[in-house]
Amino acid sequence: MAARADAPSPLAWIAWALILIGLPMAVAGWETRPRATVTGPRSSRAAAVRTARPPTPPPPVEPVEVYALDRDEARRFNAAVPFSRLANPAARPFVFSGSEEDLARAVDCLAAAELYEAGDDAVGEQAVAQVVLNRVRHPAFPKTVCGVVFQGQERRTGCQFTFTCDGALARTPGAAAWSRAREIARAALAGKVYKPVGYATHYHTDWVVPHWSGSLDKITSVGTHLFFRWRGWWGTPPAFRFKRDGGEPLIGKIARLSPAHEGGGAPAALDGPPVLVAGTGAAELAAQPKQAIGADMLGKSVAGVKLAVLGPDGKSFLVELPGSGSPDGWPALARTFCAGRLECRIMAWKPGATPAKLPLSDAQLDKMSFAYIHNAGSGLQRALWNCDQTPRPKDQCMRRRVAAAVPTDTGLAGVRRKERFETVKITPVIPVPPGPSPKG
Repeated sequence: MAARADAPSPLAWIAWALILIGLPMAVAGWETRPRATVTGPRSSRAAAVRTARPPTPPPPVEPVEVYALDRDEARRFNAAVPFSRLANPAARPFVFSGSEEDLARAVDCLAAAELYEAGDDAVGEQAVAQVVLNRVRHPAFPKTVCGVVFQGQERRTGCQFTFTCDGALARTPGAAAWSRAREIARAALAGKVYKPVGYATHYHTDWVVPHWSGSLDKITSVGTHLFFRWRGWWGTPPAFRFKRDGGEPLIGKIARLSPAHEGGGAPAALDGPPVLVAGTGAAELAAQPKQAIGADMLGKSVAGVKLAVLGPDGKSFLVELPGSGSPDGWPALARTFCAGRLECRIMAWKPGATPAKLPLSDAQLDKMSFAYIHNAGSGLQRALWNCDQTPRPKDQCMRRRVAAAVPTDTGLAGVRRKERFETVKITPVIPVPPGPSPKG
Protein backbone atom coordinates (compact mmCIF):
# COMPACT_ATOMS: atom_id res chain seq x y z
CA MET A 1 0.00 0.00 0.00
CA ALA A 2 1.38 3.33 -0.97
CA ALA A 3 2.15 5.90 1.75
CA ARG A 4 -0.15 8.88 2.10
CA ALA A 5 1.26 12.09 0.76
CA ASP A 6 0.48 14.01 4.02
CA ALA A 7 1.89 11.37 6.41
CA PRO A 8 4.85 12.61 8.56
CA SER A 9 8.25 11.42 7.60
CA PRO A 10 10.47 9.40 10.01
CA LEU A 11 12.54 12.55 10.69
CA ALA A 12 9.42 14.39 11.83
CA TRP A 13 8.57 11.57 14.25
CA ILE A 14 12.07 11.78 15.70
CA ALA A 15 11.74 15.57 16.12
CA TRP A 16 8.41 15.21 17.96
CA ALA A 17 9.89 12.56 20.24
CA LEU A 18 12.76 14.84 21.19
CA ILE A 19 10.35 17.65 21.96
CA LEU A 20 8.05 15.50 24.08
CA ILE A 21 10.90 13.95 26.03
CA GLY A 22 13.28 16.90 26.18
CA LEU A 23 10.82 19.58 27.23
CA PRO A 24 9.95 18.03 30.63
CA MET A 25 13.65 17.43 31.27
CA ALA A 26 14.42 21.04 30.46
CA VAL A 27 11.64 22.25 32.77
CA ALA A 28 12.90 20.03 35.58
CA GLY A 29 16.41 21.35 35.09
CA TRP A 30 15.14 24.91 35.22
CA GLU A 31 13.19 24.27 38.44
CA THR A 32 16.15 22.69 40.17
CA ARG A 33 18.72 25.31 39.13
CA PRO A 34 20.68 27.15 41.85
CA ARG A 35 18.73 30.26 42.74
CA ALA A 36 20.11 33.72 43.26
CA THR A 37 19.00 35.47 46.47
CA VAL A 38 15.68 37.19 46.27
CA THR A 39 17.29 40.47 47.10
CA GLY A 40 19.23 40.48 43.89
CA PRO A 41 22.89 41.01 43.11
CA ARG A 42 22.97 44.59 44.32
CA SER A 43 21.55 43.71 47.75
CA SER A 44 23.86 40.73 47.98
CA ARG A 45 26.87 42.98 47.47
CA ALA A 46 25.53 45.35 50.10
CA ALA A 47 25.04 42.47 52.53
CA ALA A 48 28.61 41.28 51.91
CA VAL A 49 29.92 44.75 52.70
CA ARG A 50 27.90 44.82 55.93
CA THR A 51 29.36 41.54 57.17
CA ALA A 52 33.00 42.49 56.66
CA ARG A 53 34.47 44.58 59.48
CA PRO A 54 36.29 47.55 58.03
CA PRO A 55 39.86 48.39 59.11
CA THR A 56 38.84 51.99 59.75
CA PRO A 57 37.54 53.27 63.12
CA PRO A 58 33.83 53.78 63.79
CA PRO A 59 32.09 56.66 62.01
CA PRO A 60 32.31 60.07 63.70
CA VAL A 61 29.39 61.18 65.85
CA GLU A 62 28.14 64.37 64.25
CA PRO A 63 26.41 67.17 66.15
CA VAL A 64 22.72 67.71 65.66
CA GLU A 65 22.39 70.26 62.87
CA VAL A 66 19.36 70.52 60.59
CA TYR A 67 18.71 71.97 57.19
CA ALA A 68 16.73 75.21 56.98
CA LEU A 69 13.44 73.71 55.80
CA ASP A 70 9.95 74.42 57.01
CA ARG A 71 7.89 71.56 58.42
CA ASP A 72 6.01 70.71 55.27
CA GLU A 73 9.16 70.72 53.14
CA ALA A 74 10.97 68.53 55.69
CA ARG A 75 8.09 66.06 55.79
CA ARG A 76 7.97 65.78 52.01
CA PHE A 77 11.71 65.23 51.90
CA ASN A 78 11.62 62.57 54.64
CA ALA A 79 8.67 60.78 53.04
CA ALA A 80 10.57 60.52 49.75
CA VAL A 81 13.47 58.66 51.41
CA PRO A 82 12.73 54.90 51.21
CA PHE A 83 13.09 52.54 54.14
CA SER A 84 15.98 50.11 53.97
CA ARG A 85 15.11 46.69 52.50
CA LEU A 86 17.77 44.96 54.59
CA ALA A 87 16.82 42.96 57.66
CA ASN A 88 16.02 44.82 60.88
CA PRO A 89 16.80 42.36 63.69
CA ALA A 90 15.84 43.14 67.26
CA ALA A 91 18.63 44.20 69.60
CA ARG A 92 19.94 41.80 72.21
CA PRO A 93 18.72 42.40 75.79
CA PHE A 94 20.75 44.96 77.74
CA VAL A 95 21.19 43.98 81.40
CA PHE A 96 22.81 46.64 83.61
CA SER A 97 25.70 45.24 85.63
CA GLY A 98 26.90 48.19 87.73
CA SER A 99 26.46 49.01 91.42
CA GLU A 100 23.17 50.09 92.96
CA GLU A 101 24.27 53.72 93.00
CA ASP A 102 25.24 53.51 89.33
CA LEU A 103 21.91 51.89 88.54
CA ALA A 104 20.04 54.71 90.30
CA ARG A 105 21.90 57.26 88.19
CA ALA A 106 21.44 55.31 84.95
CA VAL A 107 17.70 54.94 85.55
CA ASP A 108 17.22 58.68 86.00
CA CYS A 109 19.41 59.64 83.02
CA LEU A 110 17.51 57.22 80.80
CA ALA A 111 14.15 58.37 82.17
CA ALA A 112 15.06 62.00 81.46
CA ALA A 113 15.97 61.15 77.86
CA GLU A 114 12.71 59.27 77.38
CA LEU A 115 10.45 61.92 78.85
CA TYR A 116 12.04 65.02 77.38
CA GLU A 117 12.57 63.47 73.95
CA ALA A 118 9.31 61.54 73.49
CA GLY A 119 6.98 63.23 75.98
CA ASP A 120 4.65 61.25 78.21
CA ASP A 121 4.22 58.51 75.58
CA ALA A 122 5.06 54.98 76.69
CA VAL A 123 5.74 53.67 73.18
CA GLY A 124 7.93 56.59 72.19
CA GLU A 125 9.79 56.39 75.50
CA GLN A 126 10.61 52.72 74.92
CA ALA A 127 11.97 53.56 71.47
CA VAL A 128 14.18 56.33 72.86
CA ALA A 129 15.46 54.07 75.64
CA GLN A 130 16.41 51.39 73.12
CA VAL A 131 18.39 53.88 71.01
CA VAL A 132 20.28 55.06 74.11
CA LEU A 133 21.22 51.50 75.09
CA ASN A 134 22.21 50.69 71.51
CA ARG A 135 24.61 53.63 71.69
CA VAL A 136 26.08 52.44 74.99
CA ARG A 137 27.00 49.17 73.24
CA HIS A 138 28.48 50.83 70.16
CA PRO A 139 32.19 51.81 70.12
CA ALA A 140 31.42 55.22 68.60
CA PHE A 141 29.69 56.47 71.77
CA PRO A 142 30.44 56.85 75.49
CA LYS A 143 30.29 53.65 77.54
CA THR A 144 27.82 54.73 80.21
CA VAL A 145 24.11 55.49 80.05
CA CYS A 146 24.49 59.01 81.46
CA GLY A 147 27.53 59.61 79.25
CA VAL A 148 25.49 58.77 76.14
CA VAL A 149 22.44 60.83 77.13
CA PHE A 150 24.42 63.94 78.04
CA GLN A 151 27.13 63.70 75.38
CA GLY A 152 27.94 67.23 74.23
CA GLN A 153 25.83 68.85 76.95
CA GLU A 154 28.51 71.44 77.61
CA ARG A 155 27.82 73.11 74.23
CA ARG A 156 24.72 74.95 73.13
CA THR A 157 25.05 73.13 69.82
CA GLY A 158 26.70 69.74 69.60
CA CYS A 159 24.63 67.86 72.17
CA GLN A 160 23.38 64.52 70.93
CA PHE A 161 19.97 64.82 72.58
CA THR A 162 18.65 68.32 72.17
CA PHE A 163 16.91 68.51 75.55
CA THR A 164 20.31 68.50 77.27
CA CYS A 165 21.35 71.86 75.85
CA ASP A 166 18.24 73.71 74.67
CA GLY A 167 16.83 74.68 78.06
CA ALA A 168 14.11 72.01 78.10
CA LEU A 169 15.30 70.77 81.51
CA ALA A 170 13.95 73.95 83.05
CA ARG A 171 10.50 72.37 82.70
CA THR A 172 9.54 70.11 85.58
CA PRO A 173 7.71 66.94 84.55
CA GLY A 174 4.62 65.79 86.38
CA ALA A 175 5.15 63.26 89.13
CA ALA A 176 3.11 60.56 87.39
CA ALA A 177 4.92 61.04 84.07
CA TRP A 178 8.33 60.95 85.75
CA SER A 179 7.41 57.79 87.63
CA ARG A 180 6.29 56.06 84.40
CA ALA A 181 9.47 57.09 82.61
CA ARG A 182 11.57 55.64 85.43
CA GLU A 183 9.67 52.36 85.32
CA ILE A 184 10.28 52.10 81.56
CA ALA A 185 13.96 52.87 82.16
CA ARG A 186 14.24 50.19 84.85
CA ALA A 187 12.65 47.61 82.54
CA ALA A 188 15.01 48.49 79.67
CA LEU A 189 18.03 48.24 81.97
CA ALA A 190 16.77 44.85 83.16
CA GLY A 191 16.73 43.40 79.64
CA LYS A 192 13.42 44.45 78.09
CA VAL A 193 13.87 45.07 74.35
CA TYR A 194 11.84 47.38 72.14
CA LYS A 195 12.12 45.36 68.93
CA PRO A 196 10.79 47.71 66.20
CA VAL A 197 13.83 50.05 66.24
CA GLY A 198 16.35 47.20 66.01
CA TYR A 199 19.91 48.50 66.27
CA ALA A 200 19.03 52.11 65.50
CA THR A 201 21.49 54.65 66.89
CA HIS A 202 19.85 57.80 65.53
CA TYR A 203 16.37 59.25 65.21
CA HIS A 204 14.65 62.53 64.46
CA THR A 205 11.13 63.88 64.08
CA ASP A 206 9.69 63.87 60.60
CA TRP A 207 9.50 67.68 60.47
CA VAL A 208 13.29 68.21 60.51
CA VAL A 209 16.11 66.97 58.27
CA PRO A 210 19.46 66.57 60.09
CA HIS A 211 22.67 66.79 58.09
CA TRP A 212 23.51 63.17 58.93
CA SER A 213 20.22 61.64 57.73
CA GLY A 214 21.41 61.11 54.14
CA SER A 215 24.36 58.96 55.24
CA LEU A 216 22.37 56.46 57.33
CA ASP A 217 19.78 53.80 56.57
CA LYS A 218 16.20 54.68 57.49
CA ILE A 219 14.83 51.51 59.08
CA THR A 220 11.50 52.30 60.77
CA SER A 221 9.19 54.94 62.18
CA VAL A 222 7.50 55.23 65.56
CA GLY A 223 4.84 57.92 65.65
CA THR A 224 6.40 61.03 64.15
CA HIS A 225 9.96 59.82 64.77
CA LEU A 226 12.16 58.20 62.11
CA PHE A 227 14.90 55.77 63.17
CA PHE A 228 18.25 55.19 61.49
CA ARG A 229 21.34 53.01 61.73
CA TRP A 230 24.77 53.32 60.20
CA ARG A 231 25.40 51.71 56.83
CA GLY A 232 27.85 48.89 56.40
CA TRP A 233 29.34 46.79 59.16
CA TRP A 234 29.00 49.47 61.84
CA GLY A 235 25.23 49.10 61.66
CA THR A 236 25.19 45.31 62.05
CA PRO A 237 24.74 43.34 65.31
CA PRO A 238 28.44 42.35 65.59
CA ALA A 239 29.35 46.04 65.96
CA PHE A 240 27.28 46.27 69.16
CA ARG A 241 29.54 44.16 71.36
CA PHE A 242 31.17 46.81 73.50
CA LYS A 243 30.24 46.51 77.13
CA ARG A 244 29.47 49.31 79.54
CA ASP A 245 32.64 50.56 81.20
CA GLY A 246 33.08 52.55 84.41
CA GLY A 247 30.71 54.20 86.86
CA GLU A 248 27.84 56.44 85.87
CA PRO A 249 28.83 60.12 86.09
CA LEU A 250 27.03 62.73 88.18
CA ILE A 251 24.80 64.94 86.05
CA GLY A 252 24.07 68.21 87.81
CA LYS A 253 21.42 69.20 85.28
CA ILE A 254 18.99 66.59 86.61
CA ALA A 255 19.92 66.85 90.29
CA ARG A 256 16.59 68.52 91.11
CA LEU A 257 14.77 65.52 89.62
CA SER A 258 17.13 62.82 90.82
CA PRO A 259 18.53 62.43 94.35
CA ALA A 260 21.08 60.04 92.86
CA HIS A 261 22.61 63.01 90.99
CA GLU A 262 22.68 65.49 93.86
CA GLY A 263 26.15 67.02 94.01
CA GLY A 264 26.30 66.70 97.75
CA GLY A 265 24.45 63.48 98.20
CA ALA A 266 25.30 61.10 95.39
CA PRO A 267 27.36 58.26 96.86
CA ALA A 268 30.11 58.06 94.28
CA ALA A 269 30.97 61.73 94.76
CA LEU A 270 31.73 61.38 98.46
CA ASP A 271 34.30 59.70 100.61
CA GLY A 272 31.45 58.99 103.01
CA PRO A 273 27.78 59.96 103.08
CA PRO A 274 26.87 62.93 105.23
CA VAL A 275 25.35 62.06 108.56
CA LEU A 276 23.43 65.27 109.06
CA VAL A 277 22.33 67.56 106.28
CA ALA A 278 20.87 70.77 107.66
CA GLY A 279 19.30 73.75 105.98
CA THR A 280 17.12 73.23 102.92
CA GLY A 281 18.31 69.81 101.82
CA ALA A 282 15.35 67.94 103.25
CA ALA A 283 12.89 70.51 101.91
CA GLU A 284 14.41 70.25 98.43
CA LEU A 285 14.11 66.48 98.59
CA ALA A 286 10.48 66.77 99.65
CA ALA A 287 9.84 68.91 96.57
CA GLN A 288 11.02 66.14 94.22
CA PRO A 289 8.52 63.93 92.31
CA LYS A 290 6.89 61.52 94.74
CA GLN A 291 7.04 57.74 94.53
CA ALA A 292 3.62 56.07 94.66
CA ILE A 293 4.08 53.68 97.59
CA GLY A 294 1.08 51.85 99.01
CA ALA A 295 0.02 48.42 100.18
CA ASP A 296 0.01 47.22 96.56
CA MET A 297 3.82 47.67 96.50
CA LEU A 298 4.52 45.28 99.40
CA GLY A 299 7.07 42.71 98.30
CA LYS A 300 8.01 44.77 95.24
CA SER A 301 11.13 46.78 94.46
CA VAL A 302 10.83 50.53 94.95
CA ALA A 303 13.82 52.77 94.15
CA GLY A 304 16.24 49.85 94.41
CA VAL A 305 14.95 48.35 97.69
CA LYS A 306 12.16 45.85 98.42
CA LEU A 307 9.26 47.14 100.48
CA ALA A 308 8.51 44.74 103.36
CA VAL A 309 6.28 46.60 105.82
CA LEU A 310 4.36 49.90 105.80
CA GLY A 311 4.25 51.79 109.06
CA PRO A 312 0.79 52.70 110.36
CA ASP A 313 1.64 56.42 110.14
CA GLY A 314 2.29 56.23 106.40
CA LYS A 315 5.71 57.81 106.99
CA SER A 316 7.72 54.77 108.08
CA PHE A 317 8.88 51.94 105.86
CA LEU A 318 10.69 48.67 106.53
CA VAL A 319 12.70 47.60 103.50
CA GLU A 320 15.10 44.93 102.32
CA LEU A 321 18.42 46.19 100.97
CA PRO A 322 19.80 44.88 97.65
CA GLY A 323 22.02 41.85 97.85
CA SER A 324 24.84 43.59 95.96
CA GLY A 325 26.29 47.07 95.95
CA SER A 326 28.23 49.10 98.48
CA PRO A 327 26.71 50.28 101.80
CA ASP A 328 27.88 53.74 100.70
CA GLY A 329 25.01 53.72 98.24
CA TRP A 330 22.26 53.10 100.79
CA PRO A 331 21.61 56.82 101.48
CA ALA A 332 21.00 57.43 97.77
CA LEU A 333 18.49 54.57 97.66
CA ALA A 334 16.76 55.96 100.73
CA ARG A 335 16.58 59.48 99.28
CA THR A 336 15.14 58.17 96.03
CA PHE A 337 12.58 56.15 98.02
CA CYS A 338 11.62 59.10 100.23
CA ALA A 339 11.58 61.80 97.53
CA GLY A 340 8.43 63.91 97.57
CA ARG A 341 7.60 63.20 101.26
CA LEU A 342 7.65 65.82 103.98
CA GLU A 343 8.57 63.15 106.52
CA CYS A 344 10.09 59.79 105.80
CA ARG A 345 11.70 57.09 107.95
CA ILE A 346 13.36 53.99 106.58
CA MET A 347 14.58 50.97 108.51
CA ALA A 348 16.53 48.56 106.35
CA TRP A 349 17.83 45.01 106.65
CA LYS A 350 19.97 42.78 104.50
CA PRO A 351 18.29 39.92 102.57
CA GLY A 352 17.16 37.12 104.86
CA ALA A 353 16.87 39.29 107.97
CA THR A 354 14.02 41.65 106.99
CA PRO A 355 11.01 41.54 109.35
CA ALA A 356 7.61 40.73 107.89
CA LYS A 357 5.49 42.66 110.40
CA LEU A 358 5.40 45.05 113.30
CA PRO A 359 6.17 45.30 116.22
CA LEU A 360 9.88 44.55 116.02
CA SER A 361 11.62 42.21 118.43
CA ASP A 362 14.92 42.97 120.13
CA ALA A 363 16.68 40.48 117.85
CA GLN A 364 15.25 42.16 114.73
CA LEU A 365 16.37 45.58 115.92
CA ASP A 366 19.86 44.20 116.54
CA LYS A 367 20.03 42.91 112.95
CA MET A 368 18.89 46.18 111.34
CA SER A 369 21.64 47.31 108.93
CA PHE A 370 20.71 50.89 108.05
CA ALA A 371 18.31 53.67 109.04
CA TYR A 372 17.37 56.93 107.37
CA ILE A 373 15.13 59.86 108.27
CA HIS A 374 14.29 63.26 106.90
CA ASN A 375 11.89 65.95 107.99
CA ALA A 376 11.30 68.91 105.69
CA GLY A 377 9.89 71.01 108.52
CA SER A 378 13.05 70.90 110.62
CA GLY A 379 15.53 70.40 107.78
CA LEU A 380 16.79 67.21 109.39
CA GLN A 381 18.29 64.51 107.22
CA ARG A 382 20.18 61.62 108.77
CA ALA A 383 21.69 58.30 107.72
CA LEU A 384 22.97 55.72 110.22
CA TRP A 385 24.66 52.33 109.81
CA ASN A 386 24.88 49.27 112.03
CA CYS A 387 28.61 49.52 112.62
CA ASP A 388 28.83 45.94 113.86
CA GLN A 389 28.04 44.99 110.26
CA THR A 390 29.51 47.97 108.40
CA PRO A 391 32.43 49.80 110.04
CA ARG A 392 31.86 53.58 109.85
CA PRO A 393 33.00 56.67 111.74
CA LYS A 394 31.53 56.78 115.20
CA ASP A 395 29.08 59.59 114.43
CA GLN A 396 27.56 57.51 111.61
CA CYS A 397 26.76 54.52 113.82
CA MET A 398 23.44 53.53 115.33
CA ARG A 399 23.38 53.57 119.10
CA ARG A 400 23.98 50.15 120.54
CA ARG A 401 21.31 48.63 122.68
CA VAL A 402 23.18 47.88 125.91
CA ALA A 403 22.15 45.87 128.92
CA ALA A 404 21.19 47.84 131.99
CA ALA A 405 21.89 46.67 135.50
CA VAL A 406 18.92 45.12 137.22
CA PRO A 407 18.40 47.04 140.44
CA THR A 408 18.23 45.12 143.69
CA ASP A 409 15.02 45.03 145.61
CA THR A 410 14.74 48.33 147.49
CA GLY A 411 11.53 47.45 149.19
CA LEU A 412 9.75 50.27 147.38
CA ALA A 413 6.49 48.57 146.73
CA GLY A 414 4.47 49.80 143.80
CA VAL A 415 7.46 51.41 141.99
CA ARG A 416 7.97 50.01 138.46
CA ARG A 417 11.42 48.68 137.93
CA LYS A 418 13.53 49.65 134.92
CA GLU A 419 13.43 47.15 132.08
CA ARG A 420 16.41 44.88 131.72
CA PHE A 421 17.27 46.44 128.35
CA GLU A 422 17.03 50.03 127.31
CA THR A 423 14.66 50.86 124.49
CA VAL A 424 16.67 52.80 121.95
CA LYS A 425 14.74 54.95 119.49
CA ILE A 426 16.21 54.87 116.00
CA THR A 427 14.09 57.81 114.91
CA PRO A 428 15.58 61.09 116.17
CA VAL A 429 13.31 63.32 118.16
CA ILE A 430 12.32 66.35 116.10
CA PRO A 431 12.56 69.55 118.16
CA VAL A 432 9.29 71.48 118.42
CA PRO A 433 9.61 75.26 118.14
CA PRO A 434 8.38 77.05 121.26
CA GLY A 435 4.83 78.32 121.06
CA PRO A 436 3.00 80.97 123.03
CA SER A 437 2.85 80.45 126.76
CA PRO A 438 -0.46 79.09 127.99
CA LYS A 439 -2.64 81.60 129.78
CA GLY A 440 -3.04 80.89 133.44
